[in-house]
Amino acid sequence: MGPTLQLGAIGNCQIAALVDPEATVVWCCLPRLDGDPVFSALLTAQGGDARDGVFKVELAHMAQSMQTYITNTAVLETQLSDGRGNSVRITDFCPRLRRRGRIFRPMCLVRIVEPVEGRPQVTLRLRPTAGYGEPVEPRVVGSHHFSFGAAGVRYRVTSNASHSAIAEERSFVLDRKLCFVLGPDEPLEQSPTVLASELLAETVSYWHDWVRTLAIPFEWQQAVIRAAITLKLCTFEDTGAVLAALTTSVPEAPGTSRNWDYRYCWLRDSYFVIQALNRLGATRTMEAYLHFIDNIATRSPVGELQPLYGISGDPDAAEYIVQALEGYRGMGPVRVGNGAVSQRQHDVYGSVILASTQLFFDARLVHAGDAALYRRLERLGERARSVYEQPDAGPWELRGSQHVHTFSAAISWAGCDRLARIGQRLGDADAAARWNDAAHHMRQRILAGAWNESRGFMASTFGGGDIDATSLLLPELGLLKPGDPRFVSTLDAVIRDLRDGDLVYRYRHEDDFGRPATSFAICSFWLVNALAAVGRVEEAREQFVRLLERRNALGLLSEDIHPGSGELWGNFPQTYSMVGIINSALRLSRQWEDEL
Repeated sequence: MGPTLQLGAIGNCQIAALVDPEATVVWCCLPRLDGDPVFSALLTAQGGDARDGVFKVELAHMAQSMQTYITNTAVLETQLSDGRGNSVRITDFCPRLRRRGRIFRPMCLVRIVEPVEGRPQVTLRLRPTAGYGEPVEPRVVGSHHFSFGAAGVRYRVTSNASHSAIAEERSFVLDRKLCFVLGPDEPLEQSPTVLASELLAETVSYWHDWVRTLAIPFEWQQAVIRAAITLKLCTFEDTGAVLAALTTSVPEAPGTSRNWDYRYCWLRDSYFVIQALNRLGATRTMEAYLHFIDNIATRSPVGELQPLYGISGDPDAAEYIVQALEGYRGMGPVRVGNGAVSQRQHDVYGSVILASTQLFFDARLVHAGDAALYRRLERLGERARSVYEQPDAGPWELRGSQHVHTFSAAISWAGCDRLARIGQRLGDADAAARWNDAAHHMRQRILAGAWNESRGFMASTFGGGDIDATSLLLPELGLLKPGDPRFVSTLDAVIRDLRDGDLVYRYRHEDDFGRPATSFAICSFWLVNALAAVGRVEEAREQFVRLLERRNALGLLSEDIHPGSGELWGNFPQTYSMVGIINSALRLSRQWEDEL
């Protein structure tokens, strides 16, 4: 069958890697999260020994694999057994540690391979790639390391393993601990065994300390902790950006060309990410993300914003297709960049305002919002007000058509509504009144344009006859009260038309690529929250528990889920999906004070 999304994610907010159940690193971009994948086998059709783009520990006669994270960390352990009394454990992590009052996140991947039982026979396969899939031959440079180049940068793997065994991919008996440190082509100051052990201890300590700061719910604690750690791994700490996912070109469904590059930061996601981080109490990450968003808004000419940006804030995300990689299970093309960068998506203005509102009301934040930031946000509000009734590509980024999308208009309204509240907060009565008037007018226009009387729901487009899952967010944005008959009937329509078991499609009508074949994971969590909002709490809880069962074995979710097979599809791990877990769990959980 080839690759699957039964993967574990490791990382340190500079780089990340994906490891399959057989302890093969199948994806890792260097020198940062959006870089060239030096391990790229995830996007191939090949399996077994034929694959390039892997760092594999192969146990002879392997019969069983067991994989788990060290509790409350991003450190992954894989134990392989051969059914003959021999087993090996592989510990994978990217160092993240606190020293001298600073957080260190080196461009470094560490693998510790050690025997557990018997005399396991292993083969090590180190097959990096460069230029998105072109094989690179690691060269033995010294007595303890290999060196290889990728995209004009040289990397080094330092280890205490036999270099001839690695170079020849020759099996040997593992009778001692082997350590591998992949990083820049620079000498290590310590032996790889000493360094790996020290980095492991400090990395575990960091994650334990970080998790202790989280405001987690009474119920579903492990699910929330894993989602929070995964959300953290999708953060590029240098700028504060949050990636939509760690991968590119994993298709949304079998055999589709809906396979995009998600290693970018979408402004639409900002509101939902900020909401989750705030509820978790992850204020440092939230502040950094808000700083990233503010920088983008400040640099944008005349208040115009793109739907997405590079993780350094770079506006260039031109899309092209690479040839060396076949695609996930051979389902190409493999894309770098994302063509949505040039689309009109009018929800971006309201999204930035919604995310930034936190700065004016959260007393925990050191750098609070002020009058200068308010003026910058007002500029975005003016853009939102001027475009909310104009056609755009919408939240689903249609590539072949444009409409006046209800969600884009609703987010625009929400941005103006929040500007009124911020004006009040700052004591600017004139501004508050001006934005209140604008929001009132916009709301009336949106409700008139989106409500489909004959079908009894808020349509996905003005004057349209179709519904999409973003209508579930209208109470959350404040456009409709949960008990409003228009929302109640819209909720019933979503359940009738978009739900398949416990999963929800974003929409069911045809788009530029036909009808969607998989459900969009975040939409199912939106339904959970909507059910709770209208008082159907037990139904919401039951739905949420079933959704948690859709995660992979390590508690991670991709973008899409196939309703028939239950298989995960789309880029992985998907920030949106992990945010959905966090927000729904915090909304539904019984309270600590009621239980203890």
